Amino acid sequence: MPTSAFKDHFSAVAADYASARPEYPDALYAWIARAAPAARFAWEAGCGSGQATRGLATHFGEIFATDPSAAQVAQARGAANVRFAVEPGERCSLPDASVDAVCVAQALHWFDRAAFFAECARVLRPRGVLAAWGYQDLEVPPELADANAAFQDEIRAYWPPERALVDEAYASFDWPLEGLGTPAFELRAGWTLPRLLGYFASYSASRRCRETTGRDPVAAHAAALAAAWGDPDAARPMRWPLFLHARRKPT
Repeated sequence: MPTSAFKDHFSAVAADYASARPEYPDALYAWIARAAPAARFAWEAGCGSGQATRGLATHFGEIFATDPSAAQVAQARGAANVRFAVEPGERCSLPDASVDAVCVAQALHWFDRAAFFAECARVLRPRGVLAAWGYQDLEVPPELADANAAFQDEIRAYWPPERALVDEAYASFDWPLEGLGTPAFELRAGWTLPRLLGYFASYSASRRCRETTGRDPVAAHAAALAAAWGDPDAARPMRWPLFLHARRKPT
C-alpha cells in the first residue's frame, strides 16, 4: 500500500498524541522479549510518536520503529538503540529473516492486514514473534462516570469505522502463524484533570467533531468534568482494558 494511501487520523494532532497517550506496562515488553527467540532486534510498525518504542528499547538490543506519518515520527523520541523511519507497515526496508519480533501497539486496525502479515512472515527470523496489542475505552472512577459518558456520547459518531475493531479486541482478524498463549495485562495511570483533558484532545474523534461542527467537545465538557473532579491537580486512577495477540513464525 503506498504511503500516500494510508488513513492518517493523527498527523494533525501529532503533538497532542505524543504528550497525552498512556504508557504501557513494562511487564508487557518483558514478556515479548522472553517469547522472542532472542532479544537482539525488533521492528515496531506503526510506532506513532514512540509511546511503545521507548519501552521496547529497554528490552531489545536494537529497535527499528516505523510509521507512515512524517508528523508523528517528527514527534518521536527514543534511546540510542532506536532508529526511526517514515515507512508503511505493509512495506518496510528490512531484509528477509532479520528481526526477532514485530510489534504493533494500538495501530494494527489501520493496516492492510494481509499485506502486513505477509511482511511479518518475510522479516521475522525462524520462531520470531508477532505481538500486536491495544487498549479499549477508558474506565474512570465512579464520580466521573456521568461527565465522561456525556463527552464520549458527543464524539461517538466521529470515530472512524476502524475503531470498532479495537472494541472487539481484534477478535475477527484472520491471524497468520501459530498462536501463543498470552498473560493478562492492564493499563493503569494516575492522572490530573489537565492530563485527562489533553488525552481527550488527542482523540481523532475530538478533532473530527471540532472540524465538522465548529464545537470543541473537550472544552464543552471541561466544566462538568472539573465539577466532578474537585481539585484539578489531584491524581485520579484511570484504567484501560489491554488486549494482546501473539503469533510465532515456524522453524
